[in-house]
Amino acid sequence: MGLEAGTKALLDAGITYDAVQTAFVGHCYGDSTSGQRALYGLGMTGIPITNVNNNCSTGSTALFNANNAVKSGLVDCALALGFERMAAGSLGTNFPDRPPPTRLFAKRTMDLEKTLTSGTNFGPGAPRMFGNAGQEYMDKFGAEVKHLAMIAAKNHAHSLKNPYSQFRNGWTVEQILQAPKITAQLTKFMCSPTSDGAACCIVASEDFVHAHGLENQSIEIVAQGLETDDPAAYDTESAMEVIGYGMSKRCADKVFKDAGFADGEGRDLVGVVELHDCFSANELITYPALGLCALDEAHKMVERGDNTYGGKYVINPSGGLEAKGHPLGATGLGMHFYIAMQLRNLAGPMQAPGLFDIPDKRGKFGLVHNIGIGGAVVVSLLRRPEFYKAGGIDGQARLGYNHAHECRPVTLADVDKVKSKKSSKFVLQHAKL
Repeated sequence: MGLEAGTKALLDAGITYDAVQTAFVGHCYGDSTSGQRALYGLGMTGIPITNVNNNCSTGSTALFNANNAVKSGLVDCALALGFERMAAGSLGTNFPDRPPPTRLFAKRTMDLEKTLTSGTNFGPGAPRMFGNAGQEYMDKFGAEVKHLAMIAAKNHAHSLKNPYSQFRNGWTVEQILQAPKITAQLTKFMCSPTSDGAACCIVASEDFVHAHGLENQSIEIVAQGLETDDPAAYDTESAMEVIGYGMSKRCADKVFKDAGFADGEGRDLVGVVELHDCFSANELITYPALGLCALDEAHKMVERGDNTYGGKYVINPSGGLEAKGHPLGATGLGMHFYIAMQLRNLAGPMQAPGLFDIPDKRGKFGLVHNIGIGGAVVVSLLRRPEFYKAGGIDGQARLGYNHAHECRPVTLADVDKVKSKKSSKFVLQHAKL
């Protein structure tokens, strides 16, 4: 999987692995140095390869580090790769002989169940935490379980247009509500599945972009942030804080400030969003955390349809984690891929309308939000750069198809086009595609 994603990314960029100066590889359920094993099929060039594990935000954390390596001037071209092969069933630990690092989060959310109208909850740890957060929002602001079902149905409808989606069933609100209950608030189809998958992004300096003639497909990371928890996660009477509401809000506010916006501003220039809907309850509370609506307006935003085509924002046009899947190490990178393709105007049937119907030739922003309990969140604001220039040979021409909305396998002939001059025949003999 990692070799396939890396090959597609290099083909898209029109470069070989020899151009990559450093790499960050995300995975949660792989052994040490899995990143090297995944990349050695592309070459053994001696570059720094750093393995990254940051729970569900692992992929975006790899990208955050790659972006910082380029922004700081340490390198001109960095690669961020993420992959996961997950066991069936709810998330667990690989180390049952010791307490998991998320244990205190689980304990705190259970302590807070006495403050919720639903009382003592049930179900596996992760959905229970997010279900409790959704219950807090419902208790405070009048949302109902039907709103969670409406979010899930929206995402499953979006997934019908995405050939990479794990589920392309298009479940309705009624079907979602009638599905087996996982917690008091969440049914099965409101939850992301365990998934296998991989994704890869190339981050390059402006000089590198110009030197390689990539002005027609480059998307700028205008601002990006990574935040971890503060004491509110434990020390307030809030199940929403336990799962990172405040962490997401702080990170989003900082990112928009870094992009040059005053407090609370800039959201009207966002057109398309990929956010972390590990459970539909988290999508609901993430709308206000990102500043897309007022805190008490999230369910009303759902009712207005301002989270889908024809509304104010198109949120999770890929189908989101609930439908396209959630391979932990790859998820954040996949989100950035989908937004980049939206901003290239190449997302095909998933394309959000109106992204370029504004006076600014750069068009609207794309927003990415990727969170993991434990905890860490990455928020990215993407846009076409000033020098963006359409036309000419681009990634879809080099691959021979539009990989944004058409899924084709990678072959060894494709690998041969992008592999380093310093590659191992022995490693390639053992490559699996």
